[in-house]
Amino acid sequence: QVQLVESGGGLVQAGGSLRLSCAASGRTFTTSAMGWFRQAPGKEREFVAAINWTGGTTYYADSVKGRFTMSRDNAKKTVYLQMNSLKPEDTAVYYCAADVHSLVVVTTLYEYDYWGQGTQVTVSS
Repeated sequence: QVQLVESGGGLVQAGGSLRLSCAASGRTFTTSAMGWFRQAPGKEREFVAAINWTGGTTYYADSVKGRFTMSRDNAKKTVYLQMNSLKPEDTAVYYCAADVHSLVVVTTLYEYDYWGQGTQVTVSS
C-alpha cells in the first residue's frame, strides 16, 4: 500500500513559480509510476504530468509543457512538480497519484491506484 501527502501549494501571482512535493510511504514507491493531476472548481480532474519508475521518462499535458517539470527522488520517496510561468488557469487542487502496477509513464486517471489528499494552487492575475 502507498500513502501520499502533497505539500507546497499556495497563492502566487501570474508569472510566478511554485514547487509541489508529494511524499510517499510504502515499499512499492520505487517501482511505481507516478502522476500529477489537477481539478479546478466545476471541472473534471485532468492529467498534468507523469513519470516512470526511474525518473528517466516524463510526459506532460500540452497546457503545461515547457512550464512544468516533474521529477522524483526514490531515495527520499518523493516526487516533485516544479511549476514556472504560472497562469490564472493553472488554479486548481493538485493531486499526486501512484500506479503500483506500472513501471512506465501512465497518463490515464483511472489506472492510478493511490491518491493524495490534494494541495490548493491559486494563481492571481
